[in-house]
Amino acid sequence: MRVKMEPMDIVGRTKEDASLPKATMTKIIKEMLPPDVRVARDAQDLLIECCVEFINLVSSESNEVCNREERKTIAPEHVLKALQDLGFGDYIEEVFAAYEQHKLETMDTVRSGKWSNGADMSEEEALAEQQRMFAEARARMNGGSMLPKPTDSDSCPSLNS
Repeated sequence: MRVKMEPMDIVGRTKEDASLPKATMTKIIKEMLPPDVRVARDAQDLLIECCVEFINLVSSESNEVCNREERKTIAPEHVLKALQDLGFGDYIEEVFAAYEQHKLETMDTVRSGKWSNGADMSEEEALAEQQRMFAEARARMNGGSMLPKPTDSDSCPSLNS
């Protein structure tokens, strides 16, 4: 039996205590829509609130899964199980793929115990790799239906110095 919880009651905080960066969320919303579509400010705010609530819901369920296993730290497997339990099983494959990609990208960080500075990659290579990863993420979010946005390395001031 599920108990209806008010937003943010899970951690004992009010809605004002937790949020997502508005500028970042606005950018993501715009990137996900065709260029000719505009989103009203109220609609953006509502989408951001929905995202916060979704994160809260998945976090809470992940914590419950973790507690049932008598663990003290929420692991990625707990999040995947929480998604399944909450009826978001369709997301699991994509979330797992993103997790695997994250593990590969941070492998050097874990080994060295500090953040890698990417010194083995030129600035142009790093920018190209970043754009490739953004394009892949965009394609995954759109079910592969959207071609990657073209990049113009001339517009990056740091490369023209």
